[in-house]
Amino acid sequence: MTPMSCTADGPAALEQPLPVSGLLALAMTGFIAILSETLPAGLLGQISSGMQVSEAMAGQMVSVYALGSLLTAIPLVTLTQGWRRRPVLLLAIVGFLLFNTVTALSSSYWLTLVARFMTGVAAGLAWGVIAGHARRMVSPEQQGRAMAVAMIGAPVALSLGVPAGTWLGELVGWRMTFALVSGATLVLVAWVLCKVPDFDGHAPGQRPGIAQVLRTPGVLAVLLVILTWVLAHNVLYTYIVPFLASVGLAASTGMVLLTFGIAALAGIGVVGALIDKHLRNMVLLSLCGFAVVALVLGFVSQSAPLVYVSVALWGLTYGGAPTLLQTASADAAGEGADVAQSMIVTVWNSAIAAGGLLGGVLLSQWGVGSFHWVLLGLIALALLIAGRAHGHGFAPGARVAR
Repeated sequence: MTPMSCTADGPAALEQPLPVSGLLALAMTGFIAILSETLPAGLLGQISSGMQVSEAMAGQMVSVYALGSLLTAIPLVTLTQGWRRRPVLLLAIVGFLLFNTVTALSSSYWLTLVARFMTGVAAGLAWGVIAGHARRMVSPEQQGRAMAVAMIGAPVALSLGVPAGTWLGELVGWRMTFALVSGATLVLVAWVLCKVPDFDGHAPGQRPGIAQVLRTPGVLAVLLVILTWVLAHNVLYTYIVPFLASVGLAASTGMVLLTFGIAALAGIGVVGALIDKHLRNMVLLSLCGFAVVALVLGFVSQSAPLVYVSVALWGLTYGGAPTLLQTASADAAGEGADVAQSMIVTVWNSAIAAGGLLGGVLLSQWGVGSFHWVLLGLIALALLIAGRAHGHGFAPGARVAR
């Protein structure tokens, strides 16, 4: 490989119809981020035994990762706005490489928790950079499709990567599994250097602060839709096992989740094809589809075929949600897109945590039969906010990037 073969610059990337290889490198970054976050959940028993701690303590490996992302995404992305963009992306990726390696080698529970927190920090930085980088690699009219490609890593990790990681852990052990993730990350570093173009950071006068971005018309509306939509999703997704048990499908949990994952991948394909001309309609239709899912699961969930159809519709409507919402946020924020993306990281992780908490309260106090009422209320609120944000945030017609 010659140095010339690894050269990529901004203008050249903009001349290409769609720089698929570079966008897939961004998608792989998202894949590594999600896999790093969720892998301990599928290997909890092994980690508990290997570290000689309880499963509850082993489960904190997931919690501290989320905490790292939630606490540091906004300040880190704000701090690095003026840096050249590819080095920032590589800094996050090297963070995955370093701290997943520490996790694989550490025999100390507390050192492992520190490594997991720092892996979450790397993820918060990565998610704050990926969307903006993908948009700058293409012309404005292609940004929606570019985002769809760059964001495909997360659902692939959830639907295929996590089950594969769990299987691999059973085969070679949890430490070797983390080591293999580090190996894949090392390959990703070379991939990014060869195929992902570099761009200038924002000039001093073009670095909007957090308050300025929040005041930008449309940004707050998008964040509120994210909060309500992701909260509703995670109330159900976090407690899908007790829900399936209540309808006699406990033994089919794996197949149900696979159905969701495959449908989510299809949803990304649909969104990628339509987002540049129909972003608002896609958001509203996706929320309406989720409302139908809540109604069916709430009132006629004793039918196994209907459960599978509903879960497929759920995956189809939610799979493209990250692309839709991050594109809407970036369009509204303009020069503040990276800061807005870091806000999304914080709001998204907060909604995930709140979904687990709210779902737990509902389950313990009123049972799974109460889920659909709360879901419908949250979806209605998201629809109201998105529906009213027709001037900025979720404007009708073809996308207009700021």
